[in-house]
Amino acid sequence: MKRWGDVTQDTADHLSAGSVLDHAEMAVVVTDRFSNLLYWNPFAEKLFGRPGLPGSRDQSLSLGIMEKDHPLAVELAKHVLKGGVWEGTFDVRRGDGTIVYVRAQAVPLRHASGSVTGIVITAREAMRSNEREKDRFGLLERIGERLAGSLYVEETLKRVAEMLVPQFADHCFIELMDGERLTRRVSTHVPGWSPPPGTWAPLGAEIRYPTGHYAEIALRRQETILVEDFAQTNYPSPGETKTRLAAEIGMTSAIVAPLCVRGETLGLMYLGLSNLTDRRSPHYDAFDRDFVGAIATRVALAVDNALLFEEERHTAESFQKYLLPRELPQLDGLEIAVRYYPAAPLASHGQGIQTQVGGDWYDVIPLSAGRVGIVIGDVEGRGAKAAAVMGQLRAALRAFAQDDKPPAEILARLDEWTRIIATPEQDDSGEDISIPPIVTCQYLIYDAWSRQLSFANAGHAPPLLLENGVCAELDIKEVGQPLGVRAKGVHADLVYKEETRTLPPGAALLLYTDGLVDRRPVRDADGRAPDDEETLALLCTRLVEISEASVEGLAHAATTAVPGEIDDDMAILVVRSSPDDLEVEERTFPAQPIMVGEARRMAAEAFTGWSVPEERAELACLLVSEVVTNVVLHAATTSVPRRELMMDAPISFDETWDDLPDFEDEIVNEKEFTLRLRRGREAVWVEVFDQDLRLPRIRSAGENDEGGRGLYLVDQLAKRWGSRPTKEGKAVWFEIPTKSR
Repeated sequence: MKRWGDVTQDTADHLSAGSVLDHAEMAVVVTDRFSNLLYWNPFAEKLFGRPGLPGSRDQSLSLGIMEKDHPLAVELAKHVLKGGVWEGTFDVRRGDGTIVYVRAQAVPLRHASGSVTGIVITAREAMRSNEREKDRFGLLERIGERLAGSLYVEETLKRVAEMLVPQFADHCFIELMDGERLTRRVSTHVPGWSPPPGTWAPLGAEIRYPTGHYAEIALRRQETILVEDFAQTNYPSPGETKTRLAAEIGMTSAIVAPLCVRGETLGLMYLGLSNLTDRRSPHYDAFDRDFVGAIATRVALAVDNALLFEEERHTAESFQKYLLPRELPQLDGLEIAVRYYPAAPLASHGQGIQTQVGGDWYDVIPLSAGRVGIVIGDVEGRGAKAAAVMGQLRAALRAFAQDDKPPAEILARLDEWTRIIATPEQDDSGEDISIPPIVTCQYLIYDAWSRQLSFANAGHAPPLLLENGVCAELDIKEVGQPLGVRAKGVHADLVYKEETRTLPPGAALLLYTDGLVDRRPVRDADGRAPDDEETLALLCTRLVEISEASVEGLAHAATTAVPGEIDDDMAILVVRSSPDDLEVEERTFPAQPIMVGEARRMAAEAFTGWSVPEERAELACLLVSEVVTNVVLHAATTSVPRRELMMDAPISFDETWDDLPDFEDEIVNEKEFTLRLRRGREAVWVEVFDQDLRLPRIRSAGENDEGGRGLYLVDQLAKRWGSRPTKEGKAVWFEIPTKSR
């Protein structure tokens, strides 16, 4: 038993495209790009008369179109081959000498790749009495369809002009109000002609119509004005050159319609006819005036929507722009390039007008002694809320980073902050049901002198490492959960793990958010969209091709490597390590007062070898003395490593630990500090390491106090200073510019 809709094989054969077209009561004609006739159905032969053989040019595109309509047919072909749709009417003389009036619609014939390879024309006989009405209503319908998908002012106006010229007008001007000024935004004319310089006003020019001019009347009265025949009217001249040009091209008729919406006049639309084209009627009439008024109403609404959208988008983009770093710091041993792009609008996805900004962000944070924190992150969601959450997280991360804690600890603190900023909500019983935002983030710390890269990952895509012509994802063994999703009772230390790599000389890292690879799919000839692995492979291939380019070149290439429109906002950060090693001096000293002079002498010799200006070197040496003295005087003795004591005989309780041979001497001798000096392009950094866990603080010294002023001097004379905990104790550092302030 057959189901509903099942057909026999014989019936299926009759449902082929060729069989259906053979029975269609409408002419179907196909030509190639050069007007060679490729196909016609039986009804086309009946309507036009018998055409030539396929491939011949005997009947070509004209198909018996009478000579007076040839210019219109040529414009039809040009317009459709550019991807447009055209609809109109022609007088056709058939082979037997009879004349029929034919209404035709032409659409582009496209290859699977999307290129236009020819023209498909459908046609039928039309009645002369309603030909103009059908032409106009068809045009109005197509204009409405084109405007429905437009979200930008310039695109909206351009689409309108393309639909009206040359099918309905020879000249189209659209002018919009910019405050109190009327500015020309569109100036479109019949193909092959443009106004000579210095005649009609160009794009962007301010337009002033004299009082009593028909355009001025249209604006003032907010009504559509028809000039049916310039030969029978007399309006004030807008200018001698403009009037002379209008006479030269034979301006015959014009319609000016104000663009009004919600009680506000946005501008005006000017349509004109001239002798540049050969038309059945070179003049507009009252029906045309009403038709243009209907178009102007639709255009005004579309322009108003586009203006509102652009204003909203500009506000959101500015909001996000100022939440991202406005300028990147100049760092030693590291080149940096960044990009941020909001996603394209989603009108075509049925979600209305959306600004498409989101929560993607990047940051570069100068840390102690020339080290740098590098951040890439993505807040789930889109719009102003995601951008606001991003701004709070970025500010919090910058604050946490100043403590110089390891990356895993920074992400753990940021995870807690993500829960704090969650929008407070309660259920009916008053229980807290706040849901934190979901955020992926990667935080890296890079030391350009040691080339050590330490990082922790919170559910973010691994960076791409470009090294020696090879591009691959950075090997990350521990990818933690995104921020805001850690289960209660699970300590953050178990989620976020720190890893360390060495970044080779000249290697580049590309950090990105998922908008870079998750594009609106561009399908291949088989209709298949590439998967994530394929898009990532495309990106890597492109980066390898230009691996020797600058970081700016890499960032630019990355944005265009994956085909398709941006479906989500996108942030990119590219860093490249210096091919040359940076200068550093390091030495460990016993923590004894006599070593203060030795440390200062080491610093002086290093600064002299680095050609640091004398006054800058003396200042740095002075602060070296202060910091080292502080370490020697106040640093506590390091703890003794736990070890197993081997004794030949048991120790009685009467004996003391002081009686053990050389034990106290071992403790005292382990007290030491390390002085590290680093040279940059415009500064030197000094770091002093010791085993004391207590971080220094500035004290308020009295008039007669002998101490307590060392860190005060460091705070006043250094550009920056600070301290950070280390695995063995702490490090105190300061920065001295090598150029005069």
